[in-house]
Amino acid sequence: MAMKIRLARGGSKKRPFYSIVATDSRMPRDGRFLEKLGTYNPLLAKDDEKRVVMNMERVQHWLSQGAQPTDRVARFLEAAGARPKAARSNPKT
Repeated sequence: MAMKIRLARGGSKKRPFYSIVATDSRMPRDGRFLEKLGTYNPLLAKDDEKRVVMNMERVQHWLSQGAQPTDRVARFLEAAGARPKAARSNPKT
């Protein structure tokens, strides 16, 4: 089973709120998940500590089980210091 750590959208129209979840990669974005690992609220200021809240112990557990984080969740983990920074290619448009 291919495991992912990804965002599941909640909130109302034009007021996004995301849950960070561990799920099977074949499930729909907002569908069934195995465990809720945290939250992400993009409407809060970038320096607010409640913008991204994660249970790092459980995230490390799922990473050790082979779960792959999506690009956005990987950036959250890099900011938290749980993963090394990856080199990114940002070509000019």
